[in-house]
Amino acid sequence: MVPELVPVVDDGLGNTTWLVDLGDGRALVVDAPRDLRAVHAAARQRGLTVAYAADSHLHADFLTGAVQLAHDDGAQVLASAAGQREFPHRGLADGDEVDLGGLTLRALGTPGHTDEHLAYLLADGETPVGVFTGGSLIVGAAARTDLVDPGRTEELARAQYASLRRLATLPDHVLVWPTHGAGSFCSAPPGAARSSTIGREKATNPLLAVGDEDAFVARLTGSLGSYPAYFRRLGEVNRRGPAVLDTASVGRPAPLPVGDVQRLHAAGALVVDVRPVPDYARVHVPGALSIPLRAQFASWLGWLADPDLPVVLVANPDQDLADAVWQAVKIGYEQLVGVLDGGMAAWVAAGRPVASTELVGPDHLGGRRILDVRQDAEFAAGHVPGAEHVELGALAAVADRLGNGPTVVMCGHGERAAGAASLLERAGHRDLAVLVGGPEDWARGTGRPLTSGS
Repeated sequence: MVPELVPVVDDGLGNTTWLVDLGDGRALVVDAPRDLRAVHAAARQRGLTVAYAADSHLHADFLTGAVQLAHDDGAQVLASAAGQREFPHRGLADGDEVDLGGLTLRALGTPGHTDEHLAYLLADGETPVGVFTGGSLIVGAAARTDLVDPGRTEELARAQYASLRRLATLPDHVLVWPTHGAGSFCSAPPGAARSSTIGREKATNPLLAVGDEDAFVARLTGSLGSYPAYFRRLGEVNRRGPAVLDTASVGRPAPLPVGDVQRLHAAGALVVDVRPVPDYARVHVPGALSIPLRAQFASWLGWLADPDLPVVLVANPDQDLADAVWQAVKIGYEQLVGVLDGGMAAWVAAGRPVASTELVGPDHLGGRRILDVRQDAEFAAGHVPGAEHVELGALAAVADRLGNGPTVVMCGHGERAAGAASLLERAGHRDLAVLVGGPEDWARGTGRPLTSGS
C-alpha cells in the first residue's frame, strides 16, 4: 500500500520535500529545508507530528531543516553515517533499515551527487513502494557531480553511473521521489515532473539509456551549467548543523530611518532593492543591488550578495518581507539588519541622492551595445544578433573590464537584467538601460530572427 505522500515544493530552488503520513499520527519528512513553514502547515492540516527527518545528502542549495525538526518536534534525524555530521542523528550505512511502524525505510548507498549520498527505499512489509532518490536519479536526468570538488567531477560522475544502475534494478512499479526537480541548479531538466517510477525512468531517462560508463560521464558532465556561489559553503554548514532558530522572531526586518540606512550604506552595508523592476528603474538608492522579491530571490541573493555583509532592504509597503527573510535564512543569509522605513518615498522626501535606470522596448535599442546576462544554455538557444554575453552570476567579476558605452542589458523577462544593471552601476557604469521582456519579445517586436549558438 502506498502511504499518503505530500510533496512540499520550493519553486524558487526547484526542490521537493516529501511528507509521509505513517498512518498513526506520525510523519516522516525527507529533505526538509530550514524554512519549515510549509512543512509544518501540511503536517498540521493532517494532524501529524514529525517523528523522523531524513536527509539524503549534505545539501549545497539549502540549509537542512532536520536540526530544527529535532528541536521543534522531537524528530529523530536520519542521515548517512559517512557524512560525519556534528549534531545528534542516527547514522545509517548501506542496507540499514529503520522500522517506521508498519513501513520500513532502507538506506541505499548512492554516491555521485555527494560522497555520502543515500537514497531511501520505502517498503510495506516485503513490498518496495517507492524510493526517495534525493540527488541521484531525478526525473529525466541525474543530479550534477561537480559540487563537492570540481576536480572530482568525473570521479563522482562514475559513482553516479553505478548508483543509477543500482536504482534501475528496483522493480518497475517502484515510485521515484527525488528532491531536486525543475528549476534546481542541481540539474533537473526544465519542466520535469516531480515524481516518476523506475519503469518510466528506464523507458525515458536519457542517462539510463546510455549503457557505456564513459559515454554516461561525457553526457552528464557536458551538460553542467553554472551555479550560485553560496553552494560552495552550505555543505559544510549542513555537516556542522545549522543553528536552531527562534522561529517566532524570524519575521519582518526592523524599520530603519533614512539617516541610519545612509550611514550603514556608507560603511559598507549592502542595500538590496526587492521592489519590482519598474519601481527600481524609476528611482532607487545609488549603488543598490536589484533583486526583485519573487520565488527565485534566495538563489540570486546567494549568487550576488556577500554573505558576510550586513543587508538593508528597500521594499514597497505591500511586499511580504517575512518571505524575503525566510528565503535568506534558508540559504544561510542572516545579516538582514533592517528595511528602509517609509521606502523610497521617505528617501526622496529626505532629499537623499537618487538614481534611475531606463526601461526600453525591443524597438528602442538605438544602436546601443546589448548585453545578455542569461545562462549559457539560454543564450545558445537563441539571442539577439550581435549581443554580448556574460552570465549574471559572473558579471561582478568582470564589470570593471567591460566598456563603459551606452548599454542595454537583457535577460528572459527583465528581473535578471535589472540585477545586472545594478551591478554595472555599482562598478561605475553609466548610460544603462534594461530591455523590457526577452529575446522572443525582441524577435516579435522587430520581425527579425534570433541567432543560435554561443
